[in-house]
Amino acid sequence: MKKNKYSQCAACRKQKPVVPVKRKIVHDVDVQKTFRLITDFVTGEKIPDVGSEANRQMVERYLVTEKGYTKDDIEVNAPLEVTIGEAPYRAWVDLVVSVDNQRYMAVKCASGSLGSREREIISAARLLDEYQIPFSVVSDGKTAMVLDTVSGEKIGEGLDAIPSKRALKEKAERFKLQPVAEKRLEREKLIFRSYDSMNVNVGRKISSKE
Repeated sequence: MKKNKYSQCAACRKQKPVVPVKRKIVHDVDVQKTFRLITDFVTGEKIPDVGSEANRQMVERYLVTEKGYTKDDIEVNAPLEVTIGEAPYRAWVDLVVSVDNQRYMAVKCASGSLGSREREIISAARLLDEYQIPFSVVSDGKTAMVLDTVSGEKIGEGLDAIPSKRALKEKAERFKLQPVAEKRLEREKLIFRSYDSMNVNVGRKISSKE
């Protein structure tokens, strides 16, 4: 029996259309990266050596060997959480230095331009605790900028300008620890998030296995 060309087309119409397969291109594929691990000077933990981690290690050593702080005086990756609108924003402050269990100095360890990180650490120091941590520092381990957190003014430059433990103890009696003004609080949160969200290759955010 000769096939009817119309019936043949009807059968074709019943077939499901061919859908092109979307293939993953190279940048769509997750690649497992391997990082060299180093030992953190303060905590003794194994951490990935990425981003400005090497700079942080230099700052940690300098604080202990040259400025008289103990490892117990230094918090590494102090957690900072703020609420913007109704959403929480979580981040970390590289180093926070205390004297007699009172926080007096927040440190941002960076590579490249230190000036571009000044506003970030000032905001962090204003938000981290119930009061504004008096000193904000940006350092690459070779030099530093020291700022007054409350006023935002630069008060020193160079590693020597970082207050020693003895100097902080002497100043502590004169410090009037105060919270950031309520009218500035939300603005400081936005400023901090804006800067912190640009941080990339932060080693402590990477889940690593030895």
